[in-house]
Amino acid sequence: MPIYRQFCPVAKAAEIFAERWTPLILRELLMGSHRFSEIEAGVPRISKSLLTQRLRFLERAGLVERRPSAHGHGAEYHLTQAGQELYDVVEQLGIWGQRWANLEIGPDDIDPNLLMWDMRRRIHREQLPDHRVVVQFDFTGSREGRYWLILERHDVSVCLDYPGYDPDLFVTADTLSFHQIWMGQLSFAQALRHDHLRINGPRELAHAFPSWLALNMFAHIEPVRDSPVSLASR
Repeated sequence: MPIYRQFCPVAKAAEIFAERWTPLILRELLMGSHRFSEIEAGVPRISKSLLTQRLRFLERAGLVERRPSAHGHGAEYHLTQAGQELYDVVEQLGIWGQRWANLEIGPDDIDPNLLMWDMRRRIHREQLPDHRVVVQFDFTGSREGRYWLILERHDVSVCLDYPGYDPDLFVTADTLSFHQIWMGQLSFAQALRHDHLRINGPRELAHAFPSWLALNMFAHIEPVRDSPVSLASR
């Protein structure tokens, strides 16, 4: 961990917060992930050993506490008051990133696993039908993959393998285009019009599907066009 050896509180906070992967781990904890597997799903490119190391460091730093699982198996990670007070910091970092640094999602940015994980927690459950809906996603293009989203008013889950339920809706999408939809850079109408997206199934469900998705929590932030920050990072 970097040690700046300064009395400045920015330096002291950066020694804890600014290490690689730590802001993303805190994002997952702030979004309600508690089990190791849940945190790992939200930070899929970190190794298990490094994630374990980071969580232990956050425990020692007083931001995270490890508790017995409420389900009786394993342990859970919960933010302390100090960790919870970083919510505004993480939110403002995301807002700044969406405005200045996330002007255009490129092929190197796409991650269908993370996309589906984020989608799972950003569903308007109150708008779902009163019965279970299984949506099969087939991503095409540079990152292909098949996923299933199980939608119920009391719970939403993602499956990487066939869940045992027949799909009600079939969503076929160019992977990059659906990332752009999720981040507010492309509308459903535009994607459908240009054949980057197809939704097949009962007409009522297919028509309602876009309204169930709340999109990423920063999708509503308007990016700064021709941002020098974004252009410089390409």
